[in-house]
Amino acid sequence: MRKIVDLNCDMGEGFGHWSYGDAPDEALMEVISSANVATGFHAGDPNSMNRVAALAKAHGVGLGAHPAYKDLQGFGRRRIDAAPDELVNDVLYQIGALREFGRRHGISLQHVKPHGALYMEAARNEDLSRHLVETLQQMSPDLILFCMGASKTYEVAKRLSHPVVREFYSDRDYADDGMIVFTRKPTTLDPEAIARKCLRACQDGTVETTSGKSIDVAFESICVHSDTPGAVDILRAIRSILSENDITIAPASDVLAQGSTD
Repeated sequence: MRKIVDLNCDMGEGFGHWSYGDAPDEALMEVISSANVATGFHAGDPNSMNRVAALAKAHGVGLGAHPAYKDLQGFGRRRIDAAPDELVNDVLYQIGALREFGRRHGISLQHVKPHGALYMEAARNEDLSRHLVETLQQMSPDLILFCMGASKTYEVAKRLSHPVVREFYSDRDYADDGMIVFTRKPTTLDPEAIARKCLRACQDGTVETTSGKSIDVAFESICVHSDTPGAVDILRAIRSILSENDITIAPASDVLAQGSTD
């Protein structure tokens, strides 16, 4: 039974005059506890990073970097074949950019969550995950790393005693192996059904897969993607049902401070 959980969302995923998804960052910020901010490689730019960092500070939301493959055209959802050192340097570059905008507004960087295809590659690639975790330990030993529980990233982070948060994907399907099912075009979902899915995961620690099987799932944070149609309504429904069942929503750093129940 999970009694405290983080609620995170990807933010600032526009570029210049372009925006992505139908949910304004301002509306999302009112209902989440941690923000994953696009850092320029798949989306985002200096102006959006500055704006979202200021919003996170104003709303008491944990600030996180959302680094990606250098793939603006493909929104970071296409795998790029590069050496682990090169990819980790790209991640450091993006973390540093957002960290400075956070410093400008008096908010520390809470976490890092790789985006899209980079997130999924790290989940499968132990060498990449090890390079990433070892570099974070050298540069930012307190920076929380977000990942899937069923991933090499989580295994490496735990083995090296680096602070790590597992995510539960409210708006994505699960396969029988505990990995999420990748999708390029999110469909419209029923907010109440998604809320019940999250409540079940918190209370029972299980989720139903695409095959109808019930599998165990352990996590500290619930993710809602901002490009999922109706993301704000989904987040509000999740907050409501969790609050009604005495489950506290707090930034990831507070959840880790309470300790895992798993």
